[in-house]
Amino acid sequence: MSEKTAVGFDFGTTNSLVTSIKGGRAINFLDDEGLPFPSVVCYEGTSTLVGREAKERLREAGLGVNGNIVRSPKILLGRESVFIDGVEHNPVDIVSDVLTYVSQQARAGRRGRELGDIERAVVTIPVDMEGYRRAALRDAFRLAGISIVQFVHEPLAALYGFFRSQGDMDAMLRRFNRKLVLVFDWGGGTLDLTLCRLIDGMLVQIANDGTEEAGGDVFDDVIKNEVVRRVLKARGLDESVQTHPDAVMRLLHHCERAKIDLSTRDSIELYVPGFFQAIPDKDLDYSLNRAGLEKITGPLLDKGFSRIRKLLDVADVSPAQIAMCLATGGMANMPAIKARLHEWIGPQRVQVSERSGTLIAEGAAWIAHDNARLQLAKNVELLLARNSYMPLVKAGTTMPSEGEVQADQFHIYCADPRDGFAKFQLCVPTKPGSRVLPNDRRNPLENLIVEVDSKAKPFYERLELDVKIDDNLILKAQARSLNKKAMAEGEVHNLEFGLALPNDGSSGEDVDDVVDDDVVDDTEGKADKEDGALVFRSNITNRKDNSLVPGELLYTYDTYYFDRRRDPPEIQVQERLYYEPCVLCGRASNDPLCQCSSLLPLASRI
Repeated sequence: MSEKTAVGFDFGTTNSLVTSIKGGRAINFLDDEGLPFPSVVCYEGTSTLVGREAKERLREAGLGVNGNIVRSPKILLGRESVFIDGVEHNPVDIVSDVLTYVSQQARAGRRGRELGDIERAVVTIPVDMEGYRRAALRDAFRLAGISIVQFVHEPLAALYGFFRSQGDMDAMLRRFNRKLVLVFDWGGGTLDLTLCRLIDGMLVQIANDGTEEAGGDVFDDVIKNEVVRRVLKARGLDESVQTHPDAVMRLLHHCERAKIDLSTRDSIELYVPGFFQAIPDKDLDYSLNRAGLEKITGPLLDKGFSRIRKLLDVADVSPAQIAMCLATGGMANMPAIKARLHEWIGPQRVQVSERSGTLIAEGAAWIAHDNARLQLAKNVELLLARNSYMPLVKAGTTMPSEGEVQADQFHIYCADPRDGFAKFQLCVPTKPGSRVLPNDRRNPLENLIVEVDSKAKPFYERLELDVKIDDNLILKAQARSLNKKAMAEGEVHNLEFGLALPNDGSSGEDVDDVVDDDVVDDTEGKADKEDGALVFRSNITNRKDNSLVPGELLYTYDTYYFDRRRDPPEIQVQERLYYEPCVLCGRASNDPLCQCSSLLPLASRI
């Protein structure tokens, strides 16, 4: 493989897949059964089994470690260690075993010659994968001999792959230009959501959400447990009846298939011989119909769709504004999910991918083929005194590749050090692009509180703020006070990004350039905080400007500033008067018993 060529690698919670682009089309490297490789590892003495062979030996349902078998090792990333059959293992090593196996099997297949050595990859990740878990995943790929060109959110990769696979992509771009697209990847391990706007060939994320509480594996477990409960109840048996572990796994396979088979059939038979132990009739036999399946899984479906509604509510978008809903992942073929989507969004706007199991890896491969680089979708800003905002990292900034860091340093002043703390709030506009207005809605990302000299005058306490984004898409901020030598640090893991689709040989426009006045900002003019959110009053500034100092504080240093002939800002005049006792009665200015201010002109009180 050429050093400049990378593959798409979808390391999934349930299955994993490698895809490359050859001759203008995506080639998926599957296992001997023509399916993605199961993300399962089995440790037997000195032997390590991975993939379908390991999955067949899985002796009981459930994610994580089961005896000497690890199902879905991806969920273990971030832990220091796990014990497997009494032996301590590093999750990075376990994941590396899966990655090594998948890459070896992909090369060993009948089309492996077209693939060559896998040295570089665009790797997909869930939208809610924390930064420290991304770093651990990078370490696992490195152990497997693969460098990660860049991470890409799974639903964003799926959307990129969808557009790239269209016969007339230019027509699709014109059709959906400046419209909203909802993508959900409902797979075995997670439900991942992204709301995007297509703007002049640029896919721009508006909002993301994800959960592990409603993945397909959870559905399988719920169906299995309910079927066993119903069979026991029908036979008048209690739940203490023992089952054969191997038979439990066979039932789990049946439940996994039931979600799909019931899309074309009214009912199916779940039959597992030798399921129970120590009772006369050891076989499990149960007829499950479509209505029964939907009743069993109804609470999980409600939980998943509530996340979709929440995402749209946060973005202030109604289902009627969605031009297309792209559904991918194994769960997308479940009839109940299709029915709810059709009812909620409309069948003409719902696109269930025929390649739901491979589309994410294909999208990653196209991103690698096009050398499409992630760009920051929204400004990362610093809230300043008087509710002004200073961009720290601008929309359109290209995200670092492996080993790179995007870094900058800012020099800040404290305009009001009286409480002994400088307050930093990093925030992001809800509107993508760099052209945002002061009154556009913002969402907080991280708060940093740094100790300062409470007796210092305004602007005397110098502050520094370092902002870095690394190749794991983690934004790290460090604030310091130069006098007190205090420091505060924070991290942001949930940034949004954009990807440019190729158009007439170009790589598209920057996020910074594509958002203009023609794009409706549905959130403009709305409050910049949600109900129950902390109201943050910033006391820092990037310039020495007395208009940013509270009036009552500035008056103690500069009385001449408030001379009416100098036309001081009215808000500072009011601040000064609010905190100053009445010159006649001595009461506070907001004391209802003080009637003096109504008798005196304002100028006489200054």
